[in-house]
Amino acid sequence: MNNVSQFSPWARQILNWVVTVGSVMLCLLVLPARLPGMELLGIAPNWLLIWVVAWSLKRTVLQGALAGLVLGLIQDGMTSPQPTHIISLALVGILTARIQKQRYIQEDFISVALIVFGMAVVGETVTAIQYSFMGDRNLAEIWADHQRIALSSAILSSLWAPVLYYPLNRWWERINVLEPS
Repeated sequence: MNNVSQFSPWARQILNWVVTVGSVMLCLLVLPARLPGMELLGIAPNWLLIWVVAWSLKRTVLQGALAGLVLGLIQDGMTSPQPTHIISLALVGILTARIQKQRYIQEDFISVALIVFGMAVVGETVTAIQYSFMGDRNLAEIWADHQRIALSSAILSSLWAPVLYYPLNRWWERINVLEPS
């Protein structure tokens, strides 16, 4: 990584895309995995939500929404025939970008973990609302499951968020410093 500045701008751009797409692919691979210590009440961290938050923190609302939309489509392609992740991840991207983190919250692990916690609750709530509209299940059952899923997902995702956020944020900051304005 120390020699990245020696690459041509074109090569740095390609390398940045490889790192960004590679990190998404890694999140997609880890998403269905149930490794020891990464599960609470049968729920694992929402790696794609963590990635959308990490991406959206220093980007525009449109970029956050597009990241959420694309990753929501990919996750729905892997998991569900109904579009249940698109709206929630797009909303997470929009809300995270709107925070304008530089003004409101200091840049550290705790603030990122808190943002991920809140966005996980928002995302799971949107998903529960969508399931309510589908009418396949009893509303009481949906909202009872929602409490367990939202809290477990929020806790685990916020605990694991710095593991994904810190290296990606460092990489993106480093690449942005090297790019001509």
